[in-house]
Amino acid sequence: MAMTTPSTSTTTVSEANISYTAPLAIVTTLFFMWGFLTCLNDILVPHLKSIFDLNYAQVMLIQFAFFGAYFLFSIPSAKIIDAMGYQRSMVVGLLTMGIGAFLFVPAASAPSFALFLVALIVLAAGITCLQVAANPYVTVLGKPATASSRLNLTQAFNSLGTFLAPFFGGFLILSAAPKAMDEIRAMAPDTLQAYRLHEAATVKTPYVGLGIALVVLAVAIGSFHLPKIPQAQHKVGEKVNDSIWKHPNLIFGAIAIFVYVGAEVAIGSFLVNYFTQPEIGGLTERVAASFVSFYWGGAMVGRFIGSGLLQKMKTGQLLGICSICAAALVAISMLSTGHFAMYSIILVGFFNSIMFPSIFTLGVAELGPLTGDGSGIMIMAIVGGAIIPLAQGAIADRIGIHHAFFLPVICYLYILFFALSGSKPNSERQARA
Repeated sequence: MAMTTPSTSTTTVSEANISYTAPLAIVTTLFFMWGFLTCLNDILVPHLKSIFDLNYAQVMLIQFAFFGAYFLFSIPSAKIIDAMGYQRSMVVGLLTMGIGAFLFVPAASAPSFALFLVALIVLAAGITCLQVAANPYVTVLGKPATASSRLNLTQAFNSLGTFLAPFFGGFLILSAAPKAMDEIRAMAPDTLQAYRLHEAATVKTPYVGLGIALVVLAVAIGSFHLPKIPQAQHKVGEKVNDSIWKHPNLIFGAIAIFVYVGAEVAIGSFLVNYFTQPEIGGLTERVAASFVSFYWGGAMVGRFIGSGLLQKMKTGQLLGICSICAAALVAISMLSTGHFAMYSIILVGFFNSIMFPSIFTLGVAELGPLTGDGSGIMIMAIVGGAIIPLAQGAIADRIGIHHAFFLPVICYLYILFFALSGSKPNSERQARA
């Protein structure tokens, strides 16, 4: 990313005497929190599917509501950054997330699937603001050459959150064995309502605790002195002789984020139900939830390894290798059964690892003061996590969950194109012209 030399302000990140360790450590806690909360959706999917007797397409409205919020709130979040700066925008995001977490209490008390969706939208709106601010902040908080490695390292702690969340959610939310659907459907209306109240109540304690943690973290972030990055911020009213639409790497990158998040979320959302299939694992939901942790844990391990590899390899090259491996593993799982199908789909998480931070870094390269706006476009593309799982749910209702995974394979093939061609920034395109 092109960086200009600012004036001798003591708060800018380009001064050589500033240490980035403490700011990166503080911002990394944000990556952990939104990873943890995002992955809890994978536990909500089978839990609410059972409570409200939903089919696959209907229960995927959980992911549609959550990731649809990225589409709605990404551009407004970018404007908040322009007006308030990166640090205050992070505080706004955390407080909004806290409100969304507290809204799970009335949703469970009703109980109402629609209210759960509202709570998820508010929660995701806060995460959107956080992502639009934190991702580009990390990419420019240091040398441009190590931006991808740096973002992969912070995203590794995001994956730590996604690794721990299924254990946490499985223990507190899926602690009781669910009743068979035939038994639930046979219940009298009063009994059914009592059953739903009891089962829905298991989400209250986890989300209240998370809401309190988010408010405390907001206070901590607001109190900490984070370096400013004026070179990567477009101030309100400031004219910039450039346009985000003149950077093809951003456009192709947004599409890559769309399909990557869609594929990752679609796989993760179906794993509990996939592993309970007799021909795949025949596991209980609680045991299956623990295996989901290995899918997300693979991404965590891969990001730590990838952070080191990206200091020696080009980002596009490593991204291409990972996309080929991910597509092959999903295809293998579709064509096999039993534990072989289970472990091959779990291993996809390892190769997912470097994809989001690498795509993001390549997508916002050379945007300069348009970095915040470009970040808004990239984060808006996370709406793929709403659309692709919903589409896969509709496919699974028709051809079965096992073979519905062909959709993620297509997504990974597009990422291969982006890695090899679509990710080239303008400087490289013009040099080859």
